[in-house]
Amino acid sequence: MNIQRKPEWLRKKINPGDQSEMRQLLGELRLNTVCQQALCPNISECFACGQATFLILGRNCTRLCSFCNVEKTAPLPVDSDEPSRVAEAVHRLKLSHVVVTSPTRDDLPDGGAGLYAATVAAIRTSSPNTRIELLIPDFQGSVPSLAEVVASCPDIIAHNVETVPRLYQIRSGADYARSLDMLRSCAGMAPDIRTKSGIMLGMGETEDEVLSVLRDLRDVECAYLSIGQYLAPSRRHYPVQEYVVPELFESLRMQALEIGFSHVESGPYVRSSYHAGKYA
Repeated sequence: MNIQRKPEWLRKKINPGDQSEMRQLLGELRLNTVCQQALCPNISECFACGQATFLILGRNCTRLCSFCNVEKTAPLPVDSDEPSRVAEAVHRLKLSHVVVTSPTRDDLPDGGAGLYAATVAAIRTSSPNTRIELLIPDFQGSVPSLAEVVASCPDIIAHNVETVPRLYQIRSGADYARSLDMLRSCAGMAPDIRTKSGIMLGMGETEDEVLSVLRDLRDVECAYLSIGQYLAPSRRHYPVQEYVVPELFESLRMQALEIGFSHVESGPYVRSSYHAGKYA
């Protein structure tokens, strides 16, 4: 039976007042963030600290994942000026570390890889000391698209597996083996670029299944890992099956470090880009 009431450790307050300055900047530069689109529970904390995860390539996704709040309507054309506006925001916020992501754009021949590369180039020009992390889709397994992103030389390339293979029906259009291949290919193309992945708990997985995923990620040389609690954005989305206790998050963090991950963030409120600057 699904648990409807959140436990005490999952009752973070969201304060719109802490978000006002960041929202003003984003509105002025006509930029989207995954913080807003995914209804991230950490939004007040991050926006108040001048941190945001930029969402390029529009707000609309071509896939129908049942856990995600990003819009599923028809995507708009690519905005070629978007990279310069992201770079302007990074410069004005004086970010030492920035995360850039996107919805999945299966409608584009390159999946949006070219705009990712252009965004990296624009940030490097205006903020050469900023560490750049790209959280990319799977590009339908396209090696040329991935190669274009790798050639732009971000510092970190992240791609989330999200859940265990048995539950991949919630990831419409995704494929677990393809996601692992993406991470393996990144490591092969550019060993100096660290790779990162993330998984959500509370979707019906077992601990043994999670540990199997962690071993799979290490087998493809994934260096960084985030583990967080799945929170359904609405009643229309895939329901939470379990609220995982903080002690299990800590246990998984320790086990992940033991099998070779360089840095692991694990906790109920952890998201892929939460405290992203701590990964080193």
